[in-house]
Amino acid sequence: MNTREASAAFVAPLLALAFGHMLSNMVRTLPAIAADVLGRDLGVSAEGLASLTGAYHFAFAAGQIPLGVALDRFGVRPVSLVLLATVAIGGCIAALAGGVPGFLLAQIVLGLGCCGMLLCPMTMAAKLLSPAKFGLWSGLIQGVGNVGMLLSASPLAWLVEQQGWRAGFWVSALLAVAIALLVARLVPAPFPQPAAQPRPGFLHEALDVLRIGARPVVWPVVVLAFASFAAIIGVRGLWGGPWLMEVKGLSRIDAGAVLLLGTTALIAGPLLAGVLDRHIGRRRELLAAGHALAALFLLMLAGGGPEGWVSRLAGMAMMPPAADTALLFAFGLSISIQPLLFAMTRAAVRPEDAGKALSAVNLSFFLGGAVLQSLSGTVAGTYGVGAAIGFLAVILLFCTAAFLTLTRVSAFSRPGGPAAGAE
Repeated sequence: MNTREASAAFVAPLLALAFGHMLSNMVRTLPAIAADVLGRDLGVSAEGLASLTGAYHFAFAAGQIPLGVALDRFGVRPVSLVLLATVAIGGCIAALAGGVPGFLLAQIVLGLGCCGMLLCPMTMAAKLLSPAKFGLWSGLIQGVGNVGMLLSASPLAWLVEQQGWRAGFWVSALLAVAIALLVARLVPAPFPQPAAQPRPGFLHEALDVLRIGARPVVWPVVVLAFASFAAIIGVRGLWGGPWLMEVKGLSRIDAGAVLLLGTTALIAGPLLAGVLDRHIGRRRELLAAGHALAALFLLMLAGGGPEGWVSRLAGMAMMPPAADTALLFAFGLSISIQPLLFAMTRAAVRPEDAGKALSAVNLSFFLGGAVLQSLSGTVAGTYGVGAAIGFLAVILLFCTAAFLTLTRVSAFSRPGGPAAGAE
């Protein structure tokens, strides 16, 4: 096989798997653009809707431990196909849901189905690439996956406006089937090859996911991951739409356009993060700076509401929507340093443990998303949507500070340690 054929044999399966991550991002951010009609049809408040959609993240987090074991045991192809079939079923349940119990069940099924959509391409790349190259490719995977948030902005805003929120879930189910066919066609079985030697029992390997997550070289990443994804999904997946429509007075289509522009940063940003990692290599500093800036932009976004601190500084009753667009774009660009959390993790473990290590970090991502989204719903119900966004920003700052403190005394901070990312 020549170099071009070898490249195609790697890139085509990777992209097919990354399309699954794109689908999962579309599914979990759909409620942001349909929150008002979803809440009305289901008969729940904003706080209740936050709890319902939070079930997705709890199910997602619960799937991480068996997922990490399955990826290392069986390879990405069979795992990906099972997950895509589950998403198709969940999309149908959501589209047919007649009330709160049905929608809750749909969110749980969708969470379980989407729980490995990011880790399937990440595990494939982690097992086949050196830590030095993994940072760049992890950014590419995240960039492709974040196109799903683009689809859930203006295109799905138009679809929801024309056909209702159920149509969005029908589209998700059809896309799951299409991507499954693509994976079956492009991803060889098994790919990558699972280890042939005898393995310990499933329970032992499941506990290994937690043990790896508690290692001193991985724990700081787990702490920052807890708030990192929660900030993205809290803004882009739930509160962004209500903020723009209810607080700033935009129509659904106009709010979708603002979210669309802000989401472009979440597509370009991970690619930029990979390039910065490749040329600078100071992952600890890049991660801390990106997350701290993201928290600052969220605080400014919340402060731009009626009588907010940013509005008062600008001498205005409320900042115009153009300011929200700029801040959402800046937030997306800053938080997109996030793929380096996976690169840090990959550099800290052996290739054969990559699936379990990445699952430990992803567990923290989505456990944080579930817990903090539910808490933000309580904050929003008491103090308003702006307070919920500010709450996420404060937690993000706290976890960033904890990450810096923990890495100061871990192997990440030593020259030539895991953060160096070189082999």
